[in-house]
Order: sequence, then C-alpha cells, then structure tokens
Amino acid sequence: MSDNVAADQLRLFIERIERLEEEKKGIADDIRDVYAEAKGNGYDGKIMRQIVRLRKMEAHDRAEMEALLDTYKAALGID
Repeated sequence: MSDNVAADQLRLFIERIERLEEEKKGIADDIRDVYAEAKGNGYDGKIMRQIVRLRKMEAHDRAEMEALLDTYKAALGID
C-alpha cells in the first residue's frame, strides 16, 4: 500500500515540475519577445540585460563590483 502512495506522490511531484518547466519556457519566450521588441525600437539588448543584472544586485554589492572594475581598468590603462 505505501509503495502505491509513494509512487503516486512521486508522479504528482514530477507532473508539477513538468508544468512549472513549461511555464518557465513560456516566460523565457515572453522575455525574449520583450528584448526583440526593445531592439526593434533601437535599444541594445546586451546593455539591457546588464542593467537587469545590476538592478538585481544589492547596492553595496554593485558598488563593490564597480569599484573593482574601476581598479582593474585603471591597472590596465583602460579609460
């Protein structure tokens, strides 16, 4: 009896994961469409992705990254 319950529970977990994977794919497609639309309006997708990454970061992490980037650029004579 418990084998059937475990198998049913496992099947339900797998089905939930499959549904979520489909939703994730749909969302990824929607995001790609937004970037394509922005590109069609003259925006640079790579820069937009970078801005999205930066906005996800905590302010102190972003400041630390920018300081390190400036230090590395200065050491290499860039800018």
